[in-house]
Amino acid sequence: MARENFEIITNNPLVLGKLEKTHYVAYHEISYEEILKKVRDRIHEGHRLLSHPLSGSVKPKETPYKSIIITKRKEMKPDLESLELIENAIEACGKFSFKADLYGAEVYKDFQLIDWTLLKSALESAEI
Repeated sequence: MARENFEIITNNPLVLGKLEKTHYVAYHEISYEEILKKVRDRIHEGHRLLSHPLSGSVKPKETPYKSIIITKRKEMKPDLESLELIENAIEACGKFSFKADLYGAEVYKDFQLIDWTLLKSALESAEI
């Protein structure tokens, strides 16, 4: 899928910095869970997930950053599989709590890198 056919929704500033000139990136300074809810809203508008909302072995709220790929084009009605995946991710996210005060700035850079690495792998599949 060509990069003009999808968009990335993220709260990760590293992703924005790496991709803003080459991809459509919707960057939001919001929480991990709020990113999931923003993606859910887009799915209700007719967009479809192109990357799994719980990709990798990182549990929800083990990291503050999340990047998700969705279709740019909207369908007439919501994709039920995408909707089920995002709703399950939101539910799973509610079972965890993120302890922001436990981490220093360097750990946040590591969290950004983990999210970027997962997204980069998904992008390689999406751009084939």
